[in-house]
Amino acid sequence: MQVSTETFGNVLVAHTPEELTEETTRLFHEAIETHLQAGLKSVVLQMDRSETLDSAGLTALVDLHERLREQGGNVKICALTETGRKIFHVTRLDEEFDLYESMIDAVGSFQS
Repeated sequence: MQVSTETFGNVLVAHTPEELTEETTRLFHEAIETHLQAGLKSVVLQMDRSETLDSAGLTALVDLHERLREQGGNVKICALTETGRKIFHVTRLDEEFDLYESMIDAVGSFQS
């Protein structure tokens, strides 16, 4: 399991793994934490590979979102799979997060 990251200006883009579960949330946090400690507060999570999300994975997303909002930042989600869309809808996370079809749209939303 790997969480790859890249930056576009002051926006961190993290590509979430196929499974965002209790077993993978520690690695998810580690991949993002270095960037947050460096001062990045704008995060896009590209979730096009994430087919499995459990309660620990969803909690990790919500915790990151709340942490960044407290610091004046934000987390935006892009490229959810069909399964991911259903999970976000059932859990009402689609009302909590800004959702975008593409990474370009999500990154661009921080510029406007």
